[in-house]
Amino acid sequence: MSYGRKDFLSQPAPENYVAGLGRGATGFTTRSDLGPAREGPTPEQIQEALAKRAQQLGAPTPTAYNTSREKGGKGKEQEAEEEDDERFQDPDNEVGLFAYGTYDREDDEADLIYQEVDEKMDRRRKARRSVIFVFPQRTALFPCEILYIHVKNLGFVYLPFIYLLWTECRLDPFAAFREAREQQEREEYEKNNPKIQQQFADLKRSLATVSDEEWANIPDVGDLTGKNRRARQNLRQRFYAVPDSVIAGARDSAQFETTIADDGTQTELPGAAAGDGTLTNFADIGAARDKVLQVRLDQAALGASGDAAASGSSTSIDPKGYLTSLTKSELKAGEVEIGDIKRVRVLLESVTRTNPKHAPGWIAIARLEEIAGKIVAARNYIAKGCELCPKSEDAWLENIRLNDNHNAKIIAANAIKHNDRSTMLWIEAMKLESDTRAKKNVLRQALLHIPQSVAIWKEAVNLEDDPADARLLLAKATEMIPLSVELWLALARLETPENAQKVLNAARKAVPTSHEIWIAAARLQEQMGTAHKVNVMKRAVQILARENAMPKREEWITEAETCEEEGAILTCGAIIRETLGYGLDEDDDRRDIWMEDAKASIARGKYETARAIYAYALRVFVTSKTTWLAAADLERNHGTKEALWQVLEKAVEACPQSEVLWMQLAKEKWQAGEIDNARLVLKRAFARNPNNEDIWLAAVKLETDAKETEHARELLSTARREAGTDRVWIKSAAFERQLGNMDEALDLVNQGLQIYPKADKLWMIKGQVYESQKRYPQAREAYGTGTRACPQSVPLWLLASRLEEKAGVVVKARSILDRARLAVPKNAELWTESIRVERRANNINQAKVLMAKALQEVPNSGLLWTEKIWYLEARTHRKPRSLEAIKKVDNDPILFVTVARIFWDERRLEKAMTWFEKAILADSDQGDSWAWYYKFLTQHGTEEKRQDVVSKCIISEPKHGEIWQSVTKDPTNFNKSTEEILKMVVEQLPRQ
Repeated sequence: MSYGRKDFLSQPAPENYVAGLGRGATGFTTRSDLGPAREGPTPEQIQEALAKRAQQLGAPTPTAYNTSREKGGKGKEQEAEEEDDERFQDPDNEVGLFAYGTYDREDDEADLIYQEVDEKMDRRRKARRSVIFVFPQRTALFPCEILYIHVKNLGFVYLPFIYLLWTECRLDPFAAFREAREQQEREEYEKNNPKIQQQFADLKRSLATVSDEEWANIPDVGDLTGKNRRARQNLRQRFYAVPDSVIAGARDSAQFETTIADDGTQTELPGAAAGDGTLTNFADIGAARDKVLQVRLDQAALGASGDAAASGSSTSIDPKGYLTSLTKSELKAGEVEIGDIKRVRVLLESVTRTNPKHAPGWIAIARLEEIAGKIVAARNYIAKGCELCPKSEDAWLENIRLNDNHNAKIIAANAIKHNDRSTMLWIEAMKLESDTRAKKNVLRQALLHIPQSVAIWKEAVNLEDDPADARLLLAKATEMIPLSVELWLALARLETPENAQKVLNAARKAVPTSHEIWIAAARLQEQMGTAHKVNVMKRAVQILARENAMPKREEWITEAETCEEEGAILTCGAIIRETLGYGLDEDDDRRDIWMEDAKASIARGKYETARAIYAYALRVFVTSKTTWLAAADLERNHGTKEALWQVLEKAVEACPQSEVLWMQLAKEKWQAGEIDNARLVLKRAFARNPNNEDIWLAAVKLETDAKETEHARELLSTARREAGTDRVWIKSAAFERQLGNMDEALDLVNQGLQIYPKADKLWMIKGQVYESQKRYPQAREAYGTGTRACPQSVPLWLLASRLEEKAGVVVKARSILDRARLAVPKNAELWTESIRVERRANNINQAKVLMAKALQEVPNSGLLWTEKIWYLEARTHRKPRSLEAIKKVDNDPILFVTVARIFWDERRLEKAMTWFEKAILADSDQGDSWAWYYKFLTQHGTEEKRQDVVSKCIISEPKHGEIWQSVTKDPTNFNKSTEEILKMVVEQLPRQ
């Protein structure tokens, strides 16, 4: 059959076709060619070819190259103008997005191909919709092909067609009919289902005639949802008379009458509203403000940085109110709301109804009824729960608890019938019995059912009064449960030492991975007195390491502390000795780790364990001065005097070059009253450390305290010859000055200044000697020369300024301090002295100006804040300033003392004591803090507390503090004890 179309290979090539052009090939010229290679088609040729092709296919003319697809259309310029207008009018319109790109011949050809495919697919779809089946038939009347075509909704239609035209689908005889029918169906659908826009089209057109007044008179749309329902509810409402309390509350609603609790939870100020005509109570407002500041200071007492453990002096738990708060949090039936019980009851009933096999639901509802006071209902609920959940051990235990003794026994028997292997039920049944024999019978029955229960065996052993019967039971128990370490140890404790050793050997074979058995064996050796012969712990470490059952180092330390607590000191030491270094390499900072372990044990009060840790560390680090000092501190604080001497003797032998250890040993001997032994110690120290100034000065101090003045002078003379450091010269001059030999002191000072002209203390001693002799010009010259030689010495500047102020030359004193601040910037002591000079001259305004500058330059100085709070602020502003200072200054003892004095002034004695102790803990070397605390205790403390403070002050030996140093440096107070100095400082403190 021929269709009048050639196949693909027989068709001629398209015009301007170049083979391989799609793969990048181009036209080229060969020798056989005449003329150049073919060029591409011109735009006119392409337009003509496209028009010809479109005429053949019966398609509209394409729009490429500024051509129009539709005949009879509008002009090109007008059409483009309209498209642009529509595009700019509708921002959602995407028409023409790509119209301004480069449109070439390939794009036009692709458009034609897609257009042809779309048209062909459209014809196929239309044919399927119209024709269901087709069959040909020939007749005598019509020799050509006749088709019976079944048309949808029309039945069979008999029409003649030319077969070729039909098969090629070039003509569709039903096209016009189909399009008319589709248009009719579309109109009928739109008529039956109009769009909302079409429904309101006439109304929208009529809006053009609405006037402005009509627009303004259009009413607002109201919310009519549920109008009738709300109306019915309003009709059902009942109205009552307003109580007087409501009226009174409305009257007082604008008035603040709240108070501030101790915990600072409410901070509203009392007073009256602005418009009610009442007067404001300023006294109450001031009291409330003080209350707020006091609460903030209490919170700051927990730590300057907010950390309660920063200072170690406070805790976040109130020990007095802790138990009280616990009792308040207990649930009581009388305090539970009835509505809450009802709601929870409904929920729990739903739980038990939907899941009756859930035992916790029955337990919960039973406890709810118990709380509500309905014990019978609670028993009924839990009984039903036991019936539905017979395998629940918790349900039976709850049922036993809710019933009395007689019924509980019956319930326990039923529970054991359903759960005969429940240890808790057997033990509970045993506890219900009052007779010991009956209890034993219950436990025997339990052991018949659960012979592997350690808890039941322990209860059975505890019921036995005779140790022999208990041993028999434990022997049987270890036979039944050989892996229970607890039973083996209990049996070993009941046996004699010889039999206990056999028991422990059997236990070790049964449980080779238990370190508890080895510790028990070591304690047994200690009890038998053979601990020094058999090193049980060494063998234990070897076997446990082989069995891969070696505990961690921390666990061994815990076991050692347990042994110490139970009195097994030798076992404690053996554990530490054999296990402390296990698992640590040489590069693991072992010394620091062991020091932390020892400190932790000391904090827990386990001093023997800490002593063993230090001993082990000193065997590894023999020459560690830090470790020796830590061990000496442990013996000094928690050991005996002999033990301390022994540790220090070993220390000086291990570290003979450490003058600190020698001096500590000599000091301990001297404080014990053994002056001769202290001299021998220093003699040995001289032999090991010749020309060491610390040892020389320690010897001088020893002789001075022993009132051996001549011997001390000889030692100083020898020290100046052999170890003539500036310290030795300073000590020599101070020694002569303390003895009242001013001329000798001046001579020594002058000699020392020739060797050490930069020694500021020598210049200070020289000026003070002249000042004590009323030779003020010489003193002024000494201070002036000293400040030029040592411009960084703050005490020297202060002495020079105070000399001029004492002489009445305030201007020169001020000038000296100005030069001092230039030489030593950002120094709080110089700023404070400048402020005090102005304050003593009654120039308060200038003092405040200087204070503002000082706090800008040194904002973290407690000394400056103290000066500001006490002397430059009103009494009512002291507490706010102290709170501000605490926020800016971190852990300053001077500021802590200031806050304590504020509380003391307000008679808040407990708070004051807390802050005094906080100051001492922050820096125990500050002597003024001890003096203020002792002065406080002289007025508000007990004799025992005062003696405790004095003893601690003597141990601390403070050396700093403004008043403390002025007293201790005074030659008249030479050779006075720490207690005497403390009381003298208390006398010189300013009035509170």
